Amino acid sequence: MRDKIFYLSCFGFEIGVLISSFFFVNLYLITLISIVFLGLFLFFLFVSKLKWCILFCIFILTISLGIFRFHNADKPAPYVFESIVGEKVNFSGLIIDEVDERENNQKLTVEVLSPQGLDLDSLKAKPFPAKTKILLTADFEQEFKYGDTINFFGKLEKPENFYTNTGKLFDYINYLHKDGIFYLIKNPTTEIISRGGGSFVKRKLFSFKDKFLDKINFVIPEPESLLMGGLILGERSSFDESMRQAFVDTGTIHIIALSGYNVTIVAEWIMKIFSFFPRNISFSFGIFGILLFVVMAGGASTAVRAGVMATLALIARATGRDYDVARALVFAGVIMTILNPFVLAFDVSFQLSFIATIAVIFFAPKMEKYFMWITKRFGLRDVVCITFSAYLFVLPFILYKMGNLSIVALPANILILPFIPITMIFGFITGFIGLIWSVFSIPFGFVSYLFLHYELSIISFFSHLSFASFAIPNFPLLITLIVYTYFIYRLFGKNIKKFFN
Repeated sequence: MRDKIFYLSCFGFEIGVLISSFFFVNLYLITLISIVFLGLFLFFLFVSKLKWCILFCIFILTISLGIFRFHNADKPAPYVFESIVGEKVNFSGLIIDEVDERENNQKLTVEVLSPQGLDLDSLKAKPFPAKTKILLTADFEQEFKYGDTINFFGKLEKPENFYTNTGKLFDYINYLHKDGIFYLIKNPTTEIISRGGGSFVKRKLFSFKDKFLDKINFVIPEPESLLMGGLILGERSSFDESMRQAFVDTGTIHIIALSGYNVTIVAEWIMKIFSFFPRNISFSFGIFGILLFVVMAGGASTAVRAGVMATLALIARATGRDYDVARALVFAGVIMTILNPFVLAFDVSFQLSFIATIAVIFFAPKMEKYFMWITKRFGLRDVVCITFSAYLFVLPFILYKMGNLSIVALPANILILPFIPITMIFGFITGFIGLIWSVFSIPFGFVSYLFLHYELSIISFFSHLSFASFAIPNFPLLITLIVYTYFIYRLFGKNIKKFFN
């Protein structure tokens, strides 16, 4: 009974959030439904005692909670800004996130502190709305950092959805909305007023991450250093368009996504390296590796989510207690959705992490029988099985979200995936030793370079084949749902039947 209540409550809440993400829901109607079903719940609990009626009431009530939580988080854009969209504005603000450096520009997430030259009385906006975020797209004339207070002047715009190279419509509005960003300013005139603002902890974490990447870049040349940054920290913003497209065309874009899958692979290898210690100690080293990853990623929310997913996957594989970890995974997903309801429908990294973690915990063990021909030395069979299973499991989602089907994905991944964990391990070693003394990191950097160069060569070779990939801009959602329904049935069919008995 407790398990039924737990899963119905969790999935009910997520369904409520999902419904609100795509459809308008009348809150007065939901309030009325909640009151009715609360009364029915109390009646069935204390009078009728019909088990399934109690459970159904709980399910409806948690759906309502999910709807209420989404609407509570879905704040409208401030009127004072809506009334000046399309006009030149002059604001001061604080850079509240890590600077996102791209190939040709840098993007700054700025929280507006005060307006310059705005008549708030005439705009009926007194006091000035706090914590409004604007995304600035600036050139490289100035070096910005998290915690800088800046003045900026430019044309205030609202984001618009756009079509990708594959013809897929990208929901850019909700992608930014999940982070509370409603407005853009392109090519602003900027002036740094002061530095050292924001959170002291975040400043130190971002500073450590920058130094770590600098040490890697010092001993590993481009483009290999860019791939290393993508592998271990999800840093792919500096990739040029052709390089990014090569990863998409070969179906290897997943290796540079900041997800629990990548972190799990590294943690498992750390456990293998220290396997001569007692199991508890080697497991502790694996968890420590995940913690280091989160720190090096600057403690960003995506890194924290990936770290949580990786920890759950590691616990499941180390203890074999899939049932307990399944509950923890569902609960973790609910907590993350409570903190930010927009991640459920609009955060691809969260979705990929969750799907890949399911693959690592539940799908990989069932696929292992197909990889018995691979040696178990150095944990190679586990690594190949996990990576292949994760890729296969996320493929329908990638097709739906990105609209690109790679014909060469299977051979490309088979040739690359077995070497990814050892590449990441050498990347970590290179960066850490470089922080102590750069000269000592050169041998490890050279080994890293050899692996990276091989992987990029494979990607380059397959991406240049004329038949490497083709676009499916409208891969049906229905087919995606059917595939995952089949996966869920194969993985959890017995548990689902037991649940309803």
